[in-house]
Amino acid sequence: MKRYVLNIEEVWQAYSNSLRAMLKSKISDPDDVEDLLQEILIKTHRNIGTLRAQDKLKPWLFQLANNTVIDFYRKRGTARDAEPVDLWYEHSEPDVKQQLSECVVPFVRTLPQKTADLLLAVDIEGRSQKAYAAELGVSYSTLKSRVQRGRLKLREAFEQCCHLELDRQGRVVEYRKRQERCGDC
Repeated sequence: MKRYVLNIEEVWQAYSNSLRAMLKSKISDPDDVEDLLQEILIKTHRNIGTLRAQDKLKPWLFQLANNTVIDFYRKRGTARDAEPVDLWYEHSEPDVKQQLSECVVPFVRTLPQKTADLLLAVDIEGRSQKAYAAELGVSYSTLKSRVQRGRLKLREAFEQCCHLELDRQGRVVEYRKRQERCGDC
């Protein structure tokens, strides 16, 4: 049986923010999140030698984190014994998507007027791209291309303000403001 030698510091640097985001989605108390993150680090350090395939690292880590959350709630008792303050779904902090959604319109308004109008109509107001293309008198494929270019410009604007950590599907899982380049949105 082949074992892989992995550098725990590199593993932790690569995955700690994603693990923290996952924990925040399940645990309401920030102190508990940090405690569980440390517990996961210890379990990772102790058990990483049991990993048989390096490409299984991420699923292994997240299964470890999920089991740690389950153990956390088991230690707290059953749901009937739990206090509302202990329940993650009672008053969880806004997730990354909710936090960044508050910044979308201000960032869109920093784009050139035509691009901003296009993104506001399609992405914010939810207007059909086909109908909007007909209204503007342009082909549907032209409008789709403009929307894609506009979204890229919007992403660039976000990335100038914030460091974004994305998952494999390109969804934001964590972000940090770049203080020197960003005002409040």
